[in-house]
Order: sequence, then structure tokens, then C-alpha cells
Amino acid sequence: MTIPPNDAFTLASHSDATPSLRSSRSRSLTRSPSPKIAFTTSQHVANNDIKRRSSRRQRKSSGFVSESAKLADVDEALERALHGNGHANGIAHQYKTIAPTAQVKKIDWEIPRKVLHSSIGFLTLYLYASHGSPERVVIVLSGALLVIVPSDILRLNYPPFERTYEKVLGFLMRESEKVLQNHTNGVIWYILGVVFVLALYPLDVAVMSIMILSWADTAASTFGRLWGSRTPPLPPRIPILGLPLAPRKSLAGFLAASITGAVIVSSFWSWLVPAVGGVDPAWDWAHGVSGPGVDTSSLGQNMKTILRDAGFAGLPTGGWVGLTIISVVSGLVTGISEALDVGNLDDNLTLPILSGGFIWGFLKLFSWFSS
Repeated sequence: MTIPPNDAFTLASHSDATPSLRSSRSRSLTRSPSPKIAFTTSQHVANNDIKRRSSRRQRKSSGFVSESAKLADVDEALERALHGNGHANGIAHQYKTIAPTAQVKKIDWEIPRKVLHSSIGFLTLYLYASHGSPERVVIVLSGALLVIVPSDILRLNYPPFERTYEKVLGFLMRESEKVLQNHTNGVIWYILGVVFVLALYPLDVAVMSIMILSWADTAASTFGRLWGSRTPPLPPRIPILGLPLAPRKSLAGFLAASITGAVIVSSFWSWLVPAVGGVDPAWDWAHGVSGPGVDTSSLGQNMKTILRDAGFAGLPTGGWVGLTIISVVSGLVTGISEALDVGNLDDNLTLPILSGGFIWGFLKLFSWFSS
């Protein structure tokens, strides 16, 4: 069935046939302009109204059809076609529509920032291998904060300084740190996390925490962006424990962080500590959990006594058995710490504190069962 010739496709030749109908349709399909108050006399308004009406008549008599009238008639023709009163193919042919194509969002890999982020792990390894003083590192980093924090306050409050700051150092910042208001530079949280673990944790646990921050966080971010869309997202909460997980965390990023954390812990205690002669480690190959890793509290001693009285002989916490158990647990702890939702706190601060704290806590718990 074809559309009669007095319909949407012969607007020019029949523009005068139903002027009232078209004008009513155009008024219904187009938004009414905001009312404008003209500070003129009523006579002047009437003259302008007469001129506008006469100009409209001239346009109609000369065969010109407004865009709103065209849209009204096309809408009527499409509606008629969809209800079986015309051929939709003919309409689609004359009024071609192009379906919007989905634009693939370009991934921002943040390469300069990730290079700086990862380089801290190598610097930490060098300082540990050369028996550098952690107290001196804490002093140097604290002094750096005395410069970085005031600079960031100026950046957040004075636009001219902000433009200069981001022009020089913006390539090392996240886009959110530059766009969002009152978004503190991540370097500040990074340094605070490093200072915290160096000041409060055993040295080997602190070094591993910084390496986890440097490398596991980078691995989670990289593989999450690369394959996160191909793997299922993490649940909102950890099963059984009920701890909240941050949104937009994927299984790919979680596995990358967990594997990296396990490799860091196993390599550090099986190879690096014996090679450089680490001082008073929390775990060593021969003795297992030792030094600051042993729970010397009254609770720990009581638990050991209870287990011995129950006939429990203990487990070997050294060698491959002990290292495998500690590495697997540390890997899971790393993945969970990286994915945890801790409110507005930056992961550069929370990741080394949580991962190092959990690893140290597990060593103390593991020491209860040591032989």
C-alpha cells in the first residue's frame, strides 16, 4: 500500500491545502519559546503583530514550508506507516536515518604515573639491600611532605598556580586529581603510607608492603583496564566477612594483585633476605616465623599452652611448606586490600597499611601453631 499523494511527500504542491492543520501540528511538536516582555506601547505591539502575520502569509503563498511543518508531516507519515497505512521502506528511503554508533572509550594507561609508581619499589629494594637506615628514609620523606602539602594547598586554592603546577607535573597526576575540586594529590597519600609502615612495622614487612603498593597496585590497575571488561565484577561485599568492596573492581584486577603479592612475598623471603643478610626478619627459611613475627603477648602464649596441652605438636612454619602457606595468604590479603572500599581514603595510603598489617598479623597467628 502506498501513501496517497496528498500526504507527507507532496508538501510543496499542497502547502496551502490545510494551513490550519499544519500550523497546529507545528505548534504541538515544537517547544514554545520563553515568554518575552516588550516594554513598548500597545499600538507598537499591534503593528509588529500585523507585520509578522503578513510576513507569514507571504512565506506560505510563495510555497515555503517551515521545518516544524516538515517534521509534523514526516511524523504523521511515519506513524501511518507503522500502523500499516503506508510503506515504511519508502519513508526510510527518502528520510534516511543513521543509527548512532557506539564509541569505544579510549583507555588512559597513565604510563608516566605508573612508571613513577613502580620505580619506588626498585628504590626500596636498593635501600634494603644496601642496609639503608629506615629512620633516615622517614626523615627525608617527612621533609618532602613539608614542601608537597603547601604546594597542593596552593594548587587547590589559586587557579594561576594550579595552571603552572599542572603544566609542569600534570603528567604524573590522575585525571581525577586535575578535574575534581578539592582532590588531593595522590603523592601525598603515597608518602604517608610509606612513612607509616616504615615507622611502625618490622623492616622486612614494611619493605614488602611498599613493594606491594608499588607493583601489585600497578598490576591490578593495568590488567583491570586491559581485561576487566572480559571478566565478571567483584561482588559488593566479601562473602562471610561482609567487608565492602569498591565498585568497578574486576576479577582480572583482583587476580593480578593477588598473584603479584604472592610472588613478592615468596621471592623476598626465599631469595632476597638470605642474599643480602636481612637483619632480624619476621620469617626465615630455617626457623619459620621468628623475631618480630612471633606473638609474644599473653594471648599468644596462652594459646600455645592450650594447644600443647591438647596434644597438638605444632606445624613447620619454615621451608617450602611454611613459605607456601604465607605466600598464598599474603596474595589473598593483597588482592582484598587493593579492592576494599574504605570510603574516601586513597588506596595509596590504605594498601600498604592494610596489606602489611594483615601479613604481620597472620605471622603472629601462624606462630601459635609453630612446632
